[in-house]
Amino acid sequence: MTAAEYKRRRRALARAIGPEGIAIVPAAREVVRNRDVHYPFRQNSDFVYLTGFSEPDAFLVIAPRRKEGEYVLFCRPRDPEREQWDGRRAGVEGATADFGADQAYPLGELDAVMPTLIDGHARLYFPIGVDTALDARVMGWVNRVRANVRAGAVAPETFVTVESLLHEMRLRKSPAEIKQMRRAAEISAAAHRRLMQICEPGMNESRLEAEFHHVCATSGARDQAYSPIIGGGANACILHYVENRAPLRDGDLVLIDAGCELGGYASDITRSFPVNGRFSPPQREIYELVLEAQTAAIDKAKPGNLWNEPHDEAVKVLTKGLVRLGILEGKLAKLIEDEAHKPYYMHRTGHWLGMDVHDVGSYKQHGAWRPFEPGMVLTVEPGLYLSDADAIPAPYRQIGIRIEDDVLITETGNEILSAAAPKDPDAIESLMAG
Repeated sequence: MTAAEYKRRRRALARAIGPEGIAIVPAAREVVRNRDVHYPFRQNSDFVYLTGFSEPDAFLVIAPRRKEGEYVLFCRPRDPEREQWDGRRAGVEGATADFGADQAYPLGELDAVMPTLIDGHARLYFPIGVDTALDARVMGWVNRVRANVRAGAVAPETFVTVESLLHEMRLRKSPAEIKQMRRAAEISAAAHRRLMQICEPGMNESRLEAEFHHVCATSGARDQAYSPIIGGGANACILHYVENRAPLRDGDLVLIDAGCELGGYASDITRSFPVNGRFSPPQREIYELVLEAQTAAIDKAKPGNLWNEPHDEAVKVLTKGLVRLGILEGKLAKLIEDEAHKPYYMHRTGHWLGMDVHDVGSYKQHGAWRPFEPGMVLTVEPGLYLSDADAIPAPYRQIGIRIEDDVLITETGNEILSAAAPKDPDAIESLMAG
């Protein structure tokens, strides 16, 4: 993202909170994995959305119409000794010169300066209830302002979750964000194609996971948006299977749910294909049913339609198919009303996608499903998970299939960002044979 893009976002937030408001957004903190080892650092999405600043422990303040500047950043100071060990820091100098802050302070001055920034603002926006330590610290700053009201200080009287504004902003992607997400999906689609090309019986699930990481990293996307799911055979029926270390057996399907993160933006793609390169007739029958449901759901993802319409359409197709296969019995309308599909399809058909793989933004407004608008990005991911239950005819047991794409809502309909990952069964078999 460019400096102009971050500036546009900060100005939009400043307009939303108004001159009577002030917003505080914290950066993420480093987390210890074990002893002297930290988990890989990943910046708080709201913080990086507004700043592009990737260091831990920082604080952003937006104070509209403040004469000294409305964008204030608190960050770690330069420290040659620590930088020798842990890497370079921007410092307060870099915060202004490289990240556009109007003013920057060393992190050690946070408690002294923050009350002076809060003073005079009637409304305080911050992530309420996310971190109890942060809640207590913010109230400490507010109470210091309250202690000076006889001297003319004005403390906030209204406290608002900053996410209520930020997450609505993040829900609608800008052209720059769409470009980034399109590229992330292209890289992940290439990795899915590669896995189809190398997969063979006897290979371990971990081998496919390693190859997925390799393709993404060599394409410029070192990070994954989430832990990859590589489930062969019955493992594909476990929705969030992440062990990824079982051998792949001849005659089984393998489900791959994996997507890279590029420049802070996620992709999320699932493909299911035969380990040996050829669908058996029962596997193809289930696969084509799931694909039919996904196609019908994607057709409902367009401007003006409601969030729940793709899910309702997928459920209708899958329920009808389960009756045809002899897995469900009864009248279609009654089966749908009773959610008879849930033992075999227990999740929703999608979620918002963006900086977080399960991205922010409400799904309902005023108690009703919200309509799709251009710039929104969602996943569409119906599936069927047929275990060893007696109710399932023997040929269909231990088949788990999910097909997932990343879908951008456009002015006229939608664009499948992940279309380069094959999902037509004949195309999959052709690629695997080649």
